[in-house]
Amino acid sequence: MHQIICCRIGFAVLVSAFPMVSLANVSETTLLPANAAINLETGASSGSGGDLLWNGSTIAPAGVAKIRNLGKIGITNYDGLPESYWVQVAGGAKATPLAADLVVSGDVFVAVTNGGHTSKVLVVENSAGLITLSFTTFEVAPPAGVPLVAQILNNSSYVPVGFPNYGIAPSSVFAVFGSGMSDPGDPVPQASAAPGLPLTLSGTSVTVVVKGVTTHPALYYTSAAQLAAVLPAATPAGVGTLTVTYRGTTSAPAPMLVVPSALGFNNYSLGVAVATDASTYALFSYTNSAKPGQTIVLWATGLGADAADSDTTYTTSPHSVNTPLQIYIGEVPAKILYQGASGYPGVNQIDLVIPKSAPTGCWIPVAAVSGGVVSNVVTLSINNGGGACVDAPSGINGNQILPPNGKAVRTGLVSLVQTNSPSKNGVTITNSANAAFEQYTGLYPSRNPVSPGGCVLIQGLTPAFLPNIAGLDTGAITFTGPDGVPVTLKSQGIKGAFYSLLPAAGLPQSGGTFTFKGAGGTDVGAFTSTVTLSNPLMTWTNSAVGATVDRSQGLHVTWSGGNPGSYVFVTGTSTSNTLGVLGGYSCLVSADDGQFTVPQYILSGVPAGKGGAGFQNYIPFPLAARGLDTAGGIADISHSVAAVFQ
Repeated sequence: MHQIICCRIGFAVLVSAFPMVSLANVSETTLLPANAAINLETGASSGSGGDLLWNGSTIAPAGVAKIRNLGKIGITNYDGLPESYWVQVAGGAKATPLAADLVVSGDVFVAVTNGGHTSKVLVVENSAGLITLSFTTFEVAPPAGVPLVAQILNNSSYVPVGFPNYGIAPSSVFAVFGSGMSDPGDPVPQASAAPGLPLTLSGTSVTVVVKGVTTHPALYYTSAAQLAAVLPAATPAGVGTLTVTYRGTTSAPAPMLVVPSALGFNNYSLGVAVATDASTYALFSYTNSAKPGQTIVLWATGLGADAADSDTTYTTSPHSVNTPLQIYIGEVPAKILYQGASGYPGVNQIDLVIPKSAPTGCWIPVAAVSGGVVSNVVTLSINNGGGACVDAPSGINGNQILPPNGKAVRTGLVSLVQTNSPSKNGVTITNSANAAFEQYTGLYPSRNPVSPGGCVLIQGLTPAFLPNIAGLDTGAITFTGPDGVPVTLKSQGIKGAFYSLLPAAGLPQSGGTFTFKGAGGTDVGAFTSTVTLSNPLMTWTNSAVGATVDRSQGLHVTWSGGNPGSYVFVTGTSTSNTLGVLGGYSCLVSADDGQFTVPQYILSGVPAGKGGAGFQNYIPFPLAARGLDTAGGIADISHSVAAVFQ
């Protein structure tokens, strides 16, 4: 069975792995905790320095860097406007920080780095003190004709250097990023049919030296900025070097870590697994969910050395790879039927049965531990009846997450937010009321792409996709708390987006009833949306465990109080003590459980360092109004502590 599947899907997996990379540009998506800085020329984050400093509410330029806010200009403009546009508008950049009410999802600004280069920056998400930025910095190209190797990554996971699960395994497909590495132009994938993948392509070849052993990886494709190759099975584990030779000129040696196993799952669209039905070969998606008890195939690379199959040529009789392997579907172990080669050089497939006890939802986490090392974590839509998935917390379904035929979807969200953050004087409490009414086409902009019952890892290079968004006219929106005094929300300067800070007593520990009212406008009718929060609000009863996190053990979190039927996010972030990379985890569970243990295998993918541990009670409530396809309200009560990850 696994041999037939590989013939139908394996090569498409390689093609779908191409990222968006431009010559001499640095492009990255980065998650920053409060009081972290980002270097826009290297992507490195740290507690100070860099080009931008995020303090939890505003973004400030550091050093001689400057910024200029452009507002919600839309993802089409962000992706499509030429470099010349960004350089031109950067002329108006200043050293003034961005105001908190401008730092919202979808906001775009331009920056001039300390090195004098121009960057375009997109705010992907801003929630509970964490901000996700996607940026591209336009840099000066290296000397013509000299190859430059910048990064060497697993072709499926893109786990960056500095993470505990980084490394390239023999018999896996890996990607090299840089500049001047081959002829200009788009990559052209090579066929692995006989005589097989070439060792030299478009004047480019690759040499790997580890422990005195020299190997020459076969090439799937090359371009000036990126190439993909298969690391030969004979390559020993250890620290070595990689060089790229292009038309007689060889790059400087780049360090390369070869490990026995480093499994990476193929994924698309914000980490969604490339997974197929074992009988029909159909690709699972938001509108074609897998079912508990169903046999599926996961596509990956990095399971480990496969000396029985070719590194260069397709085989019709692939072999298993006996690396110790466990797959978790929403933290439930799955039964593995086959693990090993797919037939295509370097491409692994894993046939398994989804546990009948697996949770259902649109973003069920899928993780693997191979040879004691955790993979990247991807997500899979699972529904008892198949078809479109359903996200219980928000109520949206797969047809709304990715609307068919370019359909525009109108959505509304009101939110009541309280953050409890550590400060020099103890704990700082911030309360706010917010509203966002938008029409989008394309992929739904989920605030937290994880479903109840599991955890995802955040490891730096997952591409971000945002839909085209247009604000909706709602008229004035007011908010009233238990004190009975209405507050009119302020416009954020963007159509359909509103925000207002509330006093410290605006969301008391005793809870109460809170109401949002919309007067109605040309796009959205009048509405009233009410939530009653429990007395007392939910409490993180063992918050002290977050101060020191032992990554060799599970992290057990407990809570009490709160609204029955709500949800709890358990989160954490850490900046590496050595290379400065930032990673973390996000878990979503039912609040009624009262406790949750972050699995050890999830924590093992977080870098040792300093950061924070978080706890958030997520309380959905209804909202209905004329003119909206989907809408709702959320109350967020979050707590965080400074943390050391050991």
